[in-house]
Amino acid sequence: MVKYFRTVDNILIKESSACANSWIVLTNPTAGEILDVAQENEIEVSDLKAALDDEERSRIEVEDDYTMILVDIPTIERRDEQDWFITIPMSIIVKEDRIITVTLQDTPVLQSFIDGRVKHFNTRQRSRFILQILYRNASWFIHYLRMIDKESDAMEDALNDGTMRNKELIELMGLEKSLVYFKTSLRSNEVVLEKLSRLPRFEKYPDDEDLLEDVIIENKQAMEMANIYSGILEGMMNAFSSVVSNNLNQVMKILAAVTIVISVPTMVSSFYGMNVNAAGMPFADYPEGFAIIIVFSLILSLIVAFILKKKDMF
Repeated sequence: MVKYFRTVDNILIKESSACANSWIVLTNPTAGEILDVAQENEIEVSDLKAALDDEERSRIEVEDDYTMILVDIPTIERRDEQDWFITIPMSIIVKEDRIITVTLQDTPVLQSFIDGRVKHFNTRQRSRFILQILYRNASWFIHYLRMIDKESDAMEDALNDGTMRNKELIELMGLEKSLVYFKTSLRSNEVVLEKLSRLPRFEKYPDDEDLLEDVIIENKQAMEMANIYSGILEGMMNAFSSVVSNNLNQVMKILAAVTIVISVPTMVSSFYGMNVNAAGMPFADYPEGFAIIIVFSLILSLIVAFILKKKDMF
C-alpha cells in the first residue's frame, strides 16, 4: 500500500500523488508499487526492499541524492492466541524535497503522525521529522517494555500462588525471547543514532540538536529498562526452576516415607508366609493369631511413621 501526505497550514492532508515536501508511506508494498516509487523518485529498488526483510540490520547508507536510515521498530504479533513482542525493520529514505518510509506492516510509530497526535510536525522540516519518528520509536519501545513488565508481574503472582503451569512457563520464555530481540534492536539503533549525529548531510538546527539528544537519551533509557527486565525474568526462571526442584524433592521425600511405613506390614507378612513348620511361628496355634499379627504390624507401622514425622519426613 502506498499513501501520500503533505503538511499544509500545519495540518497533515492526504494527497493522490507525490509532490514537493511530501511524505510517502509504503506499508507492505507490492513489487509493482516498489518499482513505481523507485522510478518516480530515482531510488534503488534494493533500498526500498531493505525494510521488507525482517532480518535486515540497522544502518545508514548515503547515496548521491538520498540517504537511507534503517532502524528496528517494536510491534506485537498475534500467534496461537497470544501476543508476542517482536521487532521489524523500518527504513526512512530522505531526498531533497520528500521523505519515504517503508515498513512491513502498519505501526503505531507512524500512525501517530497520520492521526495528528504529534505536535509541531511538518513534512517540510525533514530533519526534525526524522528525529520525531526516531523519538516516537524509542517511546514505543519503552511502552512495550512496560507491558512486558506487567505481564511478568502476573507471572510472578502465579509463581507465588503456586498456580504456574506449562502455559505460563511458555509465556515467560516468550517474554524473555522478546527482551532479547528488544535489546539487540536497541543496541543497533543506538549505533545508527550516533552515526546520524555525525552525518554532514543531516541538517541540524538548535531545536533539532536538543531533540536528537532527547532521542539518544530515550533510546538509552529503553536499553536500561530492557536490561533490568531481562535480569528480572532470568531471576524468575531460576526461581521457578528452584520451586519445581524443591516440590519434586518434597514429593520424593513423602513417597520414600510412605514406602518405608508400608514395608513394615509387608515384611511381617512375608515372614509368616514362609513355608516353615507352624509350630515355630508365634501365635500359629491361636484362633486370634491372624488379628494379633495385623495389630502388631499396624503398631510397628505407627511407630515408624512417628519416628519419620519427628525427622520431618512428612
